[in-house]
Amino acid sequence: MFKSSIKFIPFILLILAVFSGCSKKAADESRLKEVVVYTYDSFVSEWGAGPEIEKLFEEKTGLELTFVDCGDAVQVLSRAVLEKNDVQADVILGLDNNIAQKAEKAGILVSYKPADADKIISDEIRLQLGKNWTLTPYDYSHFAMIYDTLSDVPCPKSLEDLLNPVYEKKIILMDPRTSTPGLGFVTWTAAIYGDKTADYWKALKPNILTMAPGWSSGYGLFKKGEAPLVISYTTSPASHIEYDNTDRYIAPVFEQGHPIQVEGAGILKGAKNRKGAEMFIDFLISEEAQSVMPLTQWMNPVNKAVALPACYEQAAPIPSKTLAVDPAVLDKTVDEIMKILEN
Repeated sequence: MFKSSIKFIPFILLILAVFSGCSKKAADESRLKEVVVYTYDSFVSEWGAGPEIEKLFEEKTGLELTFVDCGDAVQVLSRAVLEKNDVQADVILGLDNNIAQKAEKAGILVSYKPADADKIISDEIRLQLGKNWTLTPYDYSHFAMIYDTLSDVPCPKSLEDLLNPVYEKKIILMDPRTSTPGLGFVTWTAAIYGDKTADYWKALKPNILTMAPGWSSGYGLFKKGEAPLVISYTTSPASHIEYDNTDRYIAPVFEQGHPIQVEGAGILKGAKNRKGAEMFIDFLISEEAQSVMPLTQWMNPVNKAVALPACYEQAAPIPSKTLAVDPAVLDKTVDEIMKILEN
């Protein structure tokens, strides 16, 4: 009886191995019918671009599109880097020109030039994300301070104005370690003040109400009336025209200039559905998908065939000067600023 059991065990193991192999093959085939995209919270919110993009892409391709909310864009990058040796997503969406170099250095992306790349509005926009097509731009806007005209403080006309004691605890910013708008404001100050940036932040500190973890939470506080100023985009007031029927909120244009944000999407190295990922990147810059961006993302579309809605002409000013700094110096600058704010 004992000898019979010994002979039976290898047969059982053989059967289990066969079923395991079949199960893995079925899972692999199923995965090729799905495209998994890591992105940030506002993109996949009910009012963001995600729901409509998902619907349109699935109708067009027959593939299932799965968005994974990773928080803000900096957190999206962090998750992808942590998983680089065991990639769970096919596409990463939401990396901007200030963190694109980090993604490049981390070696998490592969180059892919989309089929209709010539429809992108300009090389100036595309090259903000690098030259080798590891990231494809899908929207852009300039950063701006959004001002509540019903408040009892004057509208600022420059970054220097924000140091005025009249704005004590009146400014909402975002943490530059977790938020791209937060990092965008750091870029703004660094572009204007250079090696005096830390001094600027020391003077600004009393006027900061909070450093929110991300844009959604920070702008949410602003809309609740917690403060009359918040870092956002020149295109943000257009959303209040369109959906709130109010011109209460404006984006004052500073003569010094404004930094730009260009958001991109890229294919992750080792993606389990590379073909599906390419189809998604192609779709993202199509006229069909790009038409979704202005009234959901509240950013400018990159496809030059897409016309802007009327609310953009009414309330989305275009700065005459675009500012920039080398993203490589931002880490040190952020460290210095956070030490100032935390002490």
